[in-house]
Amino acid sequence: MDWIILFIGSICEVGWLIGMKYAQGFTRLWPSLIMVFFMAASVGCLGVAVKTIPAGTAYAAWTGTSIAAATLVGVYLFNEPTTFLRLGSIGLIVLGIIGLRLGGVDLK
Repeated sequence: MDWIILFIGSICEVGWLIGMKYAQGFTRLWPSLIMVFFMAASVGCLGVAVKTIPAGTAYAAWTGTSIAAATLVGVYLFNEPTTFLRLGSIGLIVLGIIGLRLGGVDLK
């Protein structure tokens, strides 16, 4: 369950990024408030997850998932470039997260 909460926190971090883009340096009220909400939700989910997931693993998975999702959202919403190198790098991040998740599983 804590991995699901951690994933939700990562998605909230992407909400934070989108809010930051539209807040334009905190000059627009509603996007700024939305950004702060998603910031709190994201960090709150991470705080819950580290109760049972090792902190280093949780932080790496939280940020890695957020990076991958933010890159895809940037391509979709903000017309950022899609290149083989960018997409391949996202794939490597996802493989690293899977490795961290499986690294906690005892295969004996």
